Amino acid sequence: MIALEKFAFDHNDDAEIRQEKVAALLIAGSCCIAGCIWTLMYYFIFGLGLTTLLPLCFVVIVGIFIIISHYQRNHFWAVYAQIICIIYITTFIQWSIGGVFDSGFVMAWAFCGPITALMFLTLRQSIFWLFMYIINIAITVFFNDLFIANGQIVEAGTKLLFFVMNLSVSSLVVFVFAYFFVSNALNEREKANQLLLNILPKPIAAILKNRQGIIADGHEEVSVLFADIVGFTKYSSSSPPDEVVASLDKIFNEFDELTSKYGLEKIKTIGDAYMVASGVPVPNPNHAKYIALLAIDMLLAIEKMRRNGTSIFSLRIGIHSGPVVAGVIGKSKFAYDLWGDTVNVASRMESNGKPGVIQVSKKTYLLLKNEFELSSEGTLTIKGKGEMEIFYLLRQKNTTPNIKG
Repeated sequence: MIALEKFAFDHNDDAEIRQEKVAALLIAGSCCIAGCIWTLMYYFIFGLGLTTLLPLCFVVIVGIFIIISHYQRNHFWAVYAQIICIIYITTFIQWSIGGVFDSGFVMAWAFCGPITALMFLTLRQSIFWLFMYIINIAITVFFNDLFIANGQIVEAGTKLLFFVMNLSVSSLVVFVFAYFFVSNALNEREKANQLLLNILPKPIAAILKNRQGIIADGHEEVSVLFADIVGFTKYSSSSPPDEVVASLDKIFNEFDELTSKYGLEKIKTIGDAYMVASGVPVPNPNHAKYIALLAIDMLLAIEKMRRNGTSIFSLRIGIHSGPVVAGVIGKSKFAYDLWGDTVNVASRMESNGKPGVIQVSKKTYLLLKNEFELSSEGTLTIKGKGEMEIFYLLRQKNTTPNIKG
């Protein structure tokens, strides 16, 4: 396989082009092998003549263009040679042997031409080559009696052998072509599905694939978390770009794993801020509990990075619970987002908090107080809300150590 991947190799090729080049070599090469077999078969049956030389010509011509493709680093030389030769040389072979039945319908091989065009060229080009294939069939059928009269003398057993070999082997080759084409299409669809799932929640992605229009829902019981990396803005202004991105990527990858661990929904990142929701798009009566566990683990993860010397940052987290509107916005670039007072208050809980602590609203406190230890921290003036009671989430009862900063 490594040797195949060197065919027409170009350092500028992406993975898809490399796969195409390998496929072009395998297709052209396999048909050349078949051409060698048919050359020997015709030689033993008909002797040295036009019928025997035609499949040999196929092997030589396509083989030459495989070499040209390799040195030109362009597999389309081999693709076009394969398409033209498989359509026309197999047609000439049939005409040289005789009619459709005398030749064992060797033209069945010609169908590999449009299939190859469909795999490597545009749809319009493949339709053109399909049309040329059909024209050849029409000519063959119309002049069938003429070809019989001027063709080879073929015994009944040999005709049967021709039919079996031509139809079975050509069908096998077409199946392999179709398998490659379909498997590529399935792989691309899987990549697209995975990309969609990386952008949108699974239930929302399923809806979006099945219908168009606005996707929006109201959720009465949701908890929203905002986390901000303290000091990252100053760090990013004085550090190399690749180092900045690598540091943020390391932290956010850790947060992604924790979010997935608790089955929560990452909504978005905004600069060095990280937003998560619990209870959307699928309602969860324990939404506050799971987002609290996530917050605790996020603080512990940052502290572990600091102790290991892999991070110099601390984290500021805010949580609020309540109703939200959730939906998908955009047409060319989709985004699943949340709106409402709950989101705004959660953001204020974070931005008015302190490094190393998890600051929550009274509503979230009431949902957590039976399973978690929290401390009352007085009131805070929240824009648009006035004075609000705030609490620090300390730990889950009888489990984790105190994480208060």
